[in-house]
Amino acid sequence: MLYSRCFFIVFLLVCACSTKEDVVVTPETDKTHTYKTFSKERFAFGQGLNQTKTKIFNLHEDLSNIKTIKMFAKLTCPYGGCNAWDVFANIKVKDPESGKFYEMARYITPYGVDNSELTRGFEFDITDFKSLLQGSTEIYSRIETWGSDGWELSLEFDFIEGIPDYQYYAISDVITYDDWSTSGVPYGVSHSFDLDKKITVPSNTESLHLRTIISGWGHSTPVDSDNRPCAEWCFRTHHIKIDGANKFNHNMNPIGCQSNPVSPQNGNWQPDRAGWCPGMEVPVRIDTFNTPINTFTLEYDYEDWTSDGGTSSGQNGAYYATSVFVVVKSNTPINKPTVTD
Repeated sequence: MLYSRCFFIVFLLVCACSTKEDVVVTPETDKTHTYKTFSKERFAFGQGLNQTKTKIFNLHEDLSNIKTIKMFAKLTCPYGGCNAWDVFANIKVKDPESGKFYEMARYITPYGVDNSELTRGFEFDITDFKSLLQGSTEIYSRIETWGSDGWELSLEFDFIEGIPDYQYYAISDVITYDDWSTSGVPYGVSHSFDLDKKITVPSNTESLHLRTIISGWGHSTPVDSDNRPCAEWCFRTHHIKIDGANKFNHNMNPIGCQSNPVSPQNGNWQPDRAGWCPGMEVPVRIDTFNTPINTFTLEYDYEDWTSDGGTSSGQNGAYYATSVFVVVKSNTPINKPTVTD
């Protein structure tokens, strides 16, 4: 009887701790702490509905023994069904220091269906954002749907215990043209988007890498020899230049749309896009520096191509939605890298 009363008191204390959005915490094993945040949150357009949502949740407090953080995005269809199209979608976390939202993950919705073939939905490793995913945390989500049907999103975070590779993480944004599909960098035309940065990392940095998410949109001409317009379909190789020299390559090639586990879909989901597929996570590209470095310049260089101003569909323009972050780690407390134009 005493045990039951103690358990009830502890339960009440836990419930009283959340002062923002309620979060359900479920230790699925003795080493995993699961936080349920958005729960069947409706994303749609028109009739008073919105493509974006921002809410504050209370996440794990002590990250000293957290090795990995995973995020799962489960889509369900509202009454009447999901939206018919494959659309751009992403999830961001707010950096309290700068007030900016950092893109943790991006996915493309399936054509007209949910992702129930995946037990917990799309899966993302977001450990790079560890320093921002502690305690009271502001989460932003967007699904660029243009109908009053849309999708419902449920979002879960797994904080997995273990020995971290490094005790301290810090992250800064480098290039963030990632709000929606056509807010990305224009491709094949002149533009004024800033793709050149100077980066200084703290002197106690023990591990350094870049984290990039990129996806092309649009059906601009001229088409390639295999009849692929840009930038959704045309295969390209992008370069990250470090101190003026090509250092890392990003190949925007097929990733296997036909083998998509979210199938069948109600549209043209099987043909390969350039680096992404309908109903799948957009790949995260990790570029690691193997030698110590303190200050360097970075340029994101898209493969040369010139648009003729035409289109093979009703949408003009080609765009690369691009986010690049610099991540530093150390076993001593570490500050964010400094990024300047």
